[in-house]
Amino acid sequence: MLHAVVMAGGSGTRFWPASRKLVPKQLLSLSGDRTMLQSTIDRLGDLVPAERQLIVTNRILSDAVRQQLPDLPSQNVVGEPCKRDTAPCVGLAAAMVAHVDPEGTMVVMPSDHVITDHEKFQQAIAAGSELIDQDPTRIVTFGIPPSYPSESFGYIQRAAEIKGADVPAFQVEKFREKPDRATAEEYVAAGTYYWNSGIFLWRAATILDALESNVPKMHSHLAKIAEAMGSDSFETTLEKEFTAIEGTSIDYAVMENYPNVVTIEAPFPWDDVGSWQALSRLHQADNQGNTVVGSHLGIDTRGTIIHAQPGHTIVTIDIDDLIVVQTADATLVAPKHAEERVREVVKELEARNLIDLL
Repeated sequence: MLHAVVMAGGSGTRFWPASRKLVPKQLLSLSGDRTMLQSTIDRLGDLVPAERQLIVTNRILSDAVRQQLPDLPSQNVVGEPCKRDTAPCVGLAAAMVAHVDPEGTMVVMPSDHVITDHEKFQQAIAAGSELIDQDPTRIVTFGIPPSYPSESFGYIQRAAEIKGADVPAFQVEKFREKPDRATAEEYVAAGTYYWNSGIFLWRAATILDALESNVPKMHSHLAKIAEAMGSDSFETTLEKEFTAIEGTSIDYAVMENYPNVVTIEAPFPWDDVGSWQALSRLHQADNQGNTVVGSHLGIDTRGTIIHAQPGHTIVTIDIDDLIVVQTADATLVAPKHAEERVREVVKELEARNLIDLL
């Protein structure tokens, strides 16, 4: 059977001050009326029923996630006791899927993407599942045709096309780290590279075997957690063993070394909503190139992103290419080119113990 796993433990620091520890980016509505987490579940449609949907999040967010997804069984929201990156998250979810369905297939999705064509998304997942049914040792990922030479994404280099697939699918030659500008331009010009979407399909047993081969210490801790599933000792075992894991990403742990990876050329529009500039792609700009969410009065204002809470109006005069974000207790003003430095703000707030602003 097909199971859906949503990774929803991120803190979304680049979206400060709207994104906070207790209400991070995935719990916000940045595009439309639904939150990013709700939209992630929405796009599954009837492909995966609620009882086979699993949300892995930070323990402090578990209740908020349950409130946003009332149709999901409460036990299907799993709170990690600490952050350990994506490989332990995936491994924990795979162990839980294998516990109830030893031959289960998992689609693993981040909770902070925008994919507007749900039908094409579901068709792509179904096509990937078929590829795994043909060869259960396969790992399937989804490559996004690059629209510009991004330095912010990892890349997938494709090899030979897989004949007979329902969608364009290729063996993966190599995963490439985030490149510099010149290398990214080479990738785009070559026409054989995709952005790595971070959406995966695999059998639960396959990814657990890969983790055992590549990161045996991590797998040992996960195996102890799996042994405790269904018992009274599960929560204490999860706390002890998960905390003992040395975290790393699933790309480092498995993807870059696994010999049988297939990439499907994503037929759906995709945005990873990684920073405030994503709003420019999600909302139509005005005739001065400004992207406005909320109430704004601009005089000689161009190319600026404005995000205001209801009941508050932001007024700007004679500015260009800024990001201006207002919340009840903080306001961010920064040039677009410095958007990555928003993370520094969060670190500085932590250093100064300004807890109310985190």
